Amino acid sequence: MTRREFREHTAKLIFIFEFYPKDEWIEQFKFYVDYAEIKEDDREVLRQRVLAIEDKKEEIDSLIDNASKKWRINRISRTDLMLLRVAVYEIKFDTEVPDKVAINEAVELAKIYGGDESPAFVNGVLAKFM
Repeated sequence: MTRREFREHTAKLIFIFEFYPKDEWIEQFKFYVDYAEIKEDDREVLRQRVLAIEDKKEEIDSLIDNASKKWRINRISRTDLMLLRVAVYEIKFDTEVPDKVAINEAVELAKIYGGDESPAFVNGVLAKFM
């Protein structure tokens, strides 16, 4: 799977997990990877990434909250928030992903999944991490 597909699946799973208690995440993960027909080789890496983001969600959300001064975390759309969480994780905790790539990919996904203002909003928040 490409890096973009990996990010996209990661963001979708982060979004899905928002609606389920933690004890149902494994079951939801299995449903998703089966439905999305993700190869066995990619499933474990994807699972590890999603759980790593979930593990650091409180810290990531605090960083997002500080960067989006006019928008408190509870006012950000869930779609934009899922993309921000993935990008902030990559910027702060994944040394293999250049910051500009993480930002660009989040903006591109915001064009697909977000509203009209999402790409600019996501870019504006993430630009504060540069």
